[in-house]
Amino acid sequence: MKAMRLRKPQGLDHLEPCDLPEPPPPGPREIRVRIHASSLNFHDFAVAAGMIPAADGRIPMSDGAGEVIAVGAEVCDYKVGDSVLSTFFPDWLDGEGEDGGFTRVPGDGIDGFAREIVTAPETAFTPAPKGWSHEESATLTCAGLTAWRALVVNGRLKAGDTVLIQGSGGVSVFALQIAKAMGATVIATSSSDEKLARLKALGADHLINYKSTPTWGARALEITAGRGVDHVVEIGGAGTLPQSITAARVSGHIALIGVLTGVQGEVPTALLMRKQIRLQGLIVGSRRHQLDFVQALNVTGLRPVIDSRFPLEGLADAFRRQIAGQHFGKIVVTV
Repeated sequence: MKAMRLRKPQGLDHLEPCDLPEPPPPGPREIRVRIHASSLNFHDFAVAAGMIPAADGRIPMSDGAGEVIAVGAEVCDYKVGDSVLSTFFPDWLDGEGEDGGFTRVPGDGIDGFAREIVTAPETAFTPAPKGWSHEESATLTCAGLTAWRALVVNGRLKAGDTVLIQGSGGVSVFALQIAKAMGATVIATSSSDEKLARLKALGADHLINYKSTPTWGARALEITAGRGVDHVVEIGGAGTLPQSITAARVSGHIALIGVLTGVQGEVPTALLMRKQIRLQGLIVGSRRHQLDFVQALNVTGLRPVIDSRFPLEGLADAFRRQIAGQHFGKIVVTV
């Protein structure tokens, strides 16, 4: 089977195409999946670039969507021909997460989905949304589920809430779409007026260019008549968290899901306490969360925004587009 693997010392120039033996037939509770698509996340780039150490020869990519081509003898929930998508944490089925790091995350601790065929436990996948293409489904495993958990599972989003999103990457665009589908008001930030216009076309109610308005937290307060926003989907981390705390209302919710501006920095803890803000870190979600998310997608009609498509052998070029910040929504790799 065709695959891409990452050789030491890592880096985009060390991503190489290869031919590998097909995995074994499925065991009693396993399924065999023909992977048709994956999509790029910052975590995937961090592995490929060497920011996260990986084993020599690791097959990258945490997202995978495809078609079931064989099922084990004891599999009841899938049949040949079903469309499925992978889970980010294949062992986290339900309940509270455990601190296992990324040791069992595809494309990091174990081989991922930059390959044509995978055999894995049936619980490592969920059904895909009905009527979706494999490329669309591949956007959900990491980015889509992160936005869902940030707003719906942890944030308990309801109609009438105000949500602030940062930028126009995969998580942020999904957060915008989920928030609008559930009747929320959305404030969108970006350094690009062109991307802000596209966010507005997707339903964003208020726009802030954080390059021309660096105190965008204060601007969000003005937009909300001094009340502050109910939810912030925080992708920047240390560099943007102070502005997010300024923007949030008293007893508001900040979902910390990214560290694009760095892994540590000063935090205005006094303001955080005075506002009694609920600051919650999260990494994607469980299989149960994904099942609920897929069910919601089946009834809302929401569809992902795909920026561009690359062939499997063009994975390094896809990462270069990602890190250049040129994309809007999700970059997809067709396997």
